[in-house]
Amino acid sequence: MIYLDYSATTPVDPAVLARFCQAEAAFPGNPNARHRVGREAQEELCRITASIAGLLEVIPEEIIYTSGASESNNTAIKGLVRAYRHVGRHIISTPLEHSSVSGCLTVLQEQGYEIDLVDIRRDGTVDTAHLKYLLRKDTVLAAICAVDSELGTIQPIVEIAALLRQGTSCRLHVDATQAVGKVSLDLSLADTVSLAPHKFYGLKGSGLLIKRTGTSLEPLIHGGTSTTIYRSGTPALALAAGLEAALELALHQLNERTVQVQEKNRALREAIGAYPKVRINSPLEAVPHILNLSVQGVKAGVFQQALDEEGVCVSVKSACAAEGTPSRAVFAVSRDRKNALSSWRISLSHLTTEEELQRFLEAFDRCYQALCR
Repeated sequence: MIYLDYSATTPVDPAVLARFCQAEAAFPGNPNARHRVGREAQEELCRITASIAGLLEVIPEEIIYTSGASESNNTAIKGLVRAYRHVGRHIISTPLEHSSVSGCLTVLQEQGYEIDLVDIRRDGTVDTAHLKYLLRKDTVLAAICAVDSELGTIQPIVEIAALLRQGTSCRLHVDATQAVGKVSLDLSLADTVSLAPHKFYGLKGSGLLIKRTGTSLEPLIHGGTSTTIYRSGTPALALAAGLEAALELALHQLNERTVQVQEKNRALREAIGAYPKVRINSPLEAVPHILNLSVQGVKAGVFQQALDEEGVCVSVKSACAAEGTPSRAVFAVSRDRKNALSSWRISLSHLTTEEELQRFLEAFDRCYQALCR
């Protein structure tokens, strides 16, 4: 089996799993309990939170533990617009967002909020001139991903944040799920930031939301303060410990891992781009971990299935997207619906071997020859 779907999820690092198991065994108490076992768990959780805050260059009070990026996105978007509903009911986002963002926006639209999607340039980045045009006095939120999951485009968050600060009351939510472990990111630029460790060799069922000091947020889950008033529930200390371990590895090895992936991306672009019916959709400036392509005349699901039969795992759009519909991200940059219907994604890792890439290229050639007659 050749796994090339690391943007959907990554295998847990053995060191992260070991840290989770150690913490689960060593701290069995509820961190909110007032007896000795609870106090020991609380002290360890506070240490972990301070460590994560230091790695992300935020303060511990700005950290909200969640079950994953989908919950983080829902908490941020719904919580922000409710907290700032006195400002207005206008929201700006992009056609590049994960379904946990676009799905939120659909629900809010049904509740009377007005949603505008900013134009995307041919290189996959947000058209900041159009963003400026869309901004209004009643714009309450802009939800823009740092790196999109289908093309790997890196968005100009610095420029976007500066634009929003120019005399507006608009809050900025950044989905950084595909950015952490791939690019450096200044979290101080956004009001809220979401991430999930299973994207960088951590555990599933764990997530984080950063809420900057001074930003108001109405919680989705009520019934107790837990580690924060913004998300109730018994604190999952062992998951937090695993998150700390995964984040530390991802940030400390960021440059080394990225160089390895860049070399693999370069080789794939050259080899696959030589086929006459192949169109590379990911811009050169995208993160090297994601390579989106289309094979002219072959629907994405058909090519994916053919590769699956060859023992190769790739994805059509993001894992959470609806099947049988064109990629919104690819359509946004190519303006070609057929191309968007034919697009699929390879996602690479520092764990990807040269042998795996060679076997993939051999499988790709067999599928291409069979499907492009």
